[in-house]
Amino acid sequence: MLAADFARIGEEVTRAVRAGADWLHLDVMDGHFVDNISFGPAMVKTVNNASDVFLDVHLMISRPDHYLQRFIDAGADLISVHIEADHDISETLSRIRAAGLQAGLALNPATPLDKVKPYLDQIDLLLCMTVVPGFGGQAFMPEVLGKITSATQIRETKNLTFHVEVDGGIDAITAARSYAAGANVMVAGSSTFRSPDMASIINSIRNA
Repeated sequence: MLAADFARIGEEVTRAVRAGADWLHLDVMDGHFVDNISFGPAMVKTVNNASDVFLDVHLMISRPDHYLQRFIDAGADLISVHIEADHDISETLSRIRAAGLQAGLALNPATPLDKVKPYLDQIDLLLCMTVVPGFGGQAFMPEVLGKITSATQIRETKNLTFHVEVDGGIDAITAARSYAAGANVMVAGSSTFRSPDMASIINSIRNA
């Protein structure tokens, strides 16, 4: 949703859902964890009121534990928090699941996969950032593909079931590369919302 027209957010939600989006991904930025400010719980609630589509809320904020309940109350279905943020990771993940939501753990491109290994049995989704978080429209970083492959191998070896999501520079070409590496959830912002034919872009990503 970061690439959507915020002046017409309800229409943009409807456009994405009609175009075939399975989930809506909402990037929450606090201007501290990343060098940008996007929106907060009120926007999540607005999007939730506009549709019953699954809401994938990505908290790029320094204290996800402090603000967590506000996003739960706003209508999130899945909340991802960063391994690099300042919080008790296990406790935050447990709180998300205790609220009946799916729990995700995100890591930046420079963060080694080893950092998230202790928590992989506590999550429903692992978000591998394929750009440096903070701004939309960046180019896909192919060096993250090896991390995705390693994560999916661990998932299979340990008989876990978490999704592997990629976010940043995703289009039909990079989606195909990510899928080949093991990712199964693709976040596409600029390539979809800035296209006059969003449905064709979503189909090209889905069929990549």
